[in-house]
Amino acid sequence: MSERKNEKYCQCCGMPMGDTDELYGSNADGSKSVDYCRYCFENGAFTSDCTMEEMIEFCIPHMVAAHGDMTEEKARNMMKEFFPTLKRWQTA
Repeated sequence: MSERKNEKYCQCCGMPMGDTDELYGSNADGSKSVDYCRYCFENGAFTSDCTMEEMIEFCIPHMVAAHGDMTEEKARNMMKEFFPTLKRWQTA
């Protein structure tokens, strides 16, 4: 999850959002969410009521599948560092 300059990430699951709008979630008024992907945020609400730790565990298999040389342990450690910087997981 090395951050490339200007690359947008979902502020919940950390997924790279790419260069098109297709992965962005939707706000309650139907507009595009600028912070969250469609898997995490739909119609103005999060699709899952989970903890940051639960989200990390959910994301591990996806991260390993996307990066063939990555172990579950490496993915978990990377996400434990990265997720606290994401908007959804920052404590007030």
